[in-house]
Amino acid sequence: MTIKEKIGQLFSPAAFIHDTEENIQAMEKLIAEHHIGGLTFFHSRHSAAANFEKRQEKLSYENTLEKLIEQINRYQLVTKIPLIISIDAEFGLAMRIENTPQYPYAISLGAMDISEKDLVYEVGKRIAKDLKAAGIHLNFAPVADINTNPNNPVIGYRSFGRDKEKVNAFAWQMYKAHIDQEVGACYKHFPGHGDTDVDSHLGIPILQKTKKDLEKEELFPFAKAIAEGLDMIMVGHLAVPALTDGKEIPASICKEIITGLLKEEMKFEGLVVSDALNMKSVADNFPHPGQLEYEAFMAGNDILCFSEHVKEGIEWIEKNAPEEMIHESFSKIMNWKEKYKVLEIKKIKVPYFDWGAHTELQERLASKYLTEISPLKEQLILEKCVKVSFNAPETNHFFKGLNEVILGPEHNLQNLDEAFEELEEHDWVLASVFVPSAKPVHHFGLNLDHVEKLVRLSSVKKVYLYLFGNPLAMQEFSDLKHFMGIIGAYQQFEETQKVAALHFRGEL
Repeated sequence: MTIKEKIGQLFSPAAFIHDTEENIQAMEKLIAEHHIGGLTFFHSRHSAAANFEKRQEKLSYENTLEKLIEQINRYQLVTKIPLIISIDAEFGLAMRIENTPQYPYAISLGAMDISEKDLVYEVGKRIAKDLKAAGIHLNFAPVADINTNPNNPVIGYRSFGRDKEKVNAFAWQMYKAHIDQEVGACYKHFPGHGDTDVDSHLGIPILQKTKKDLEKEELFPFAKAIAEGLDMIMVGHLAVPALTDGKEIPASICKEIITGLLKEEMKFEGLVVSDALNMKSVADNFPHPGQLEYEAFMAGNDILCFSEHVKEGIEWIEKNAPEEMIHESFSKIMNWKEKYKVLEIKKIKVPYFDWGAHTELQERLASKYLTEISPLKEQLILEKCVKVSFNAPETNHFFKGLNEVILGPEHNLQNLDEAFEELEEHDWVLASVFVPSAKPVHHFGLNLDHVEKLVRLSSVKKVYLYLFGNPLAMQEFSDLKHFMGIIGAYQQFEETQKVAALHFRGEL
């Protein structure tokens, strides 16, 4: 291979499942002409910089999985060396692809006791099997960030929590499960994105901590995993001035952090991947196409993810980078491809998912992560209880499972006036709140007027609350002290709602 072809192997640009035929042909040309090493799949151009979960905007696309398989097969046909097919699948293929198995968010799994490591391994194993069946070699997961900042706009529900020991244990189980299925996995976002309050898709987060503090917390899971043989790390777009002589430079393009700290000091010998190079925290700083890719490579990244200037990036690296660095990264990538059987190319068929087994696992998991955040303060009198929902789906499976226990109609909080006359005959209210978004942006999608209506209701009635969604959304409640009990259900899966009903009935 020529040096230019070897440089091409460093690139993993974005591929969009819902794309035009014109765009797909342009990608085929890019692959054939520049010998790129891999592709990172996103749902669509519209959603490329956001995680694909239930959020504010509604995307309507059909046959996503079928289109993904078709594109993988097409792209692998035009490449000289088979491509590493990668995707963000932190909670399964469903993070990017509709009508595929979705598993609990990391924050939900993190609600389980640390002794439930085997269950986390099982989730990782199922995710890896789903990916492998769809022709995907690499999952850019798990998130090894410790979520110490409740106002973090980009990590939050993606982290296993604030306990570094649990994050370390659960992240390793998730990683190991993938490796055991011969699917690659990747710790992210080095050196630790958990204690930040800026979204690196939009700006540069700055972590103001000493190196000693970082070693105690942020770096802890990475150091432990490196000692166990971790073979891939993604570096985040966050600045850590304590590691860079006070400079506010993103870690993803910082030689002191990647080469100095990660490779030399922490002895990491695996592949280093940049976080997406289209993100504004780095992309806006380099007006010359290709310069960002060059800077990221020179800092120590082996794989350049979501490069928007592949041709120019290759030219910059060929012209300015030492050949020994190029050969070293190329060799590491080829060894990784061999290890995960990327070179054994075969045509992919649309996979079949065992939904029955998936349901069984979801019920088992829900029974472990359902959390009594605030246990019931006094004995609930069912005869004086009424059901009130907030943002409920069309079928509220939680309330449906309680129809024999709590008689009478189900009320909608949004439609109740401030006087709450509809509830005068009842002392107790069982409230089910469904949080629209897992992200804190726009108050987790909650209408704060309606949230305050529930808070006021808790001051005049005995309200027992089940929260289906990210429990960090409770920070949007002005007052929680009057609630008679709060249960964190974490997810809105039908299985989770049914398990919550069992909990209410005293059968869990």
